[in-house]
Amino acid sequence: MTSNVTAVSYGQNLTPDGLEQLRSVLAAQGAEVLSETGLGDDRYQVSLAELAFPDNTAAGLASLRRAVAEAAIEGFDTALVPAGLRAAERKLLIMDVDSTLIQQEVIELLAAYAGKREEVAAVTEAAMRGELDFAQSLHARVAVLAGLPADVVNSVRHEVQLSEGAAELVAAFKAAGHVVAVVSGGFNQILAPIAADLGLDYWQANELEIVDGALTGKVLGAVVDRAAKEKYLREWAAAEGIALEHTVAVGDGANDLDMLGAAGIGVAFNAKPAVRAVADAAVNMPYLDAVRYIAGV
Repeated sequence: MTSNVTAVSYGQNLTPDGLEQLRSVLAAQGAEVLSETGLGDDRYQVSLAELAFPDNTAAGLASLRRAVAEAAIEGFDTALVPAGLRAAERKLLIMDVDSTLIQQEVIELLAAYAGKREEVAAVTEAAMRGELDFAQSLHARVAVLAGLPADVVNSVRHEVQLSEGAAELVAAFKAAGHVVAVVSGGFNQILAPIAADLGLDYWQANELEIVDGALTGKVLGAVVDRAAKEKYLREWAAAEGIALEHTVAVGDGANDLDMLGAAGIGVAFNAKPAVRAVADAAVNMPYLDAVRYIAGV
């Protein structure tokens, strides 16, 4: 019998009892465990269970995911991944930037120089929960930066830190011949050097307007919002000849929802509840490289 779905479990407390509970949930849904493999390192553990799942349709897989999510097994999360994605020769990984690829929200770092960090952080939080229109909220947040010297952008660049495991995740995908992209509601001026350092294949963010050495409080052109993120996923996958079912999207906020929904598998990374509720999988620990195990890289 051939496996058509892999249950990828990962966490800092992967216990035998928890894995046995997972097996029971899978069996109750008609999934047969064919083999199991343990992986991971001193940061977190990984268990791969190859499954034979009779109802290997989108609806069947969604039902299996719901059953596992509702079981709420303590100590780890489990992603259920189609065999076709994990076995694909070329895949596209597309990620959000702020609070996903990097640990910070850049707009908040910039706003600190205007003495508006707390005010802007509150708006950002509401936008990421999906309570505000992203484009409108971005314009309002950027407006508080008007008059700041452009040098603050350089200062903020030095404050930005990659998420733990981010560099390792990108390197693993690139070494295996896959395509890595990021798309951000943040800013090109911050993202450009990060993209260059990581060797990303594609990247896109908003452009802060700078006139006479100062921020104007405006962005140039159309805002990179949730619709734009999905658009870039589709465009870049098509440009590379990669089927959407062989793409992996990772994000944390409401503006990532369309991208997560369009990808072969959408992963919520330390995400807002509304995002975790609809994503195909969730990583609820600080290590972004867990995504490589989900993708089979």
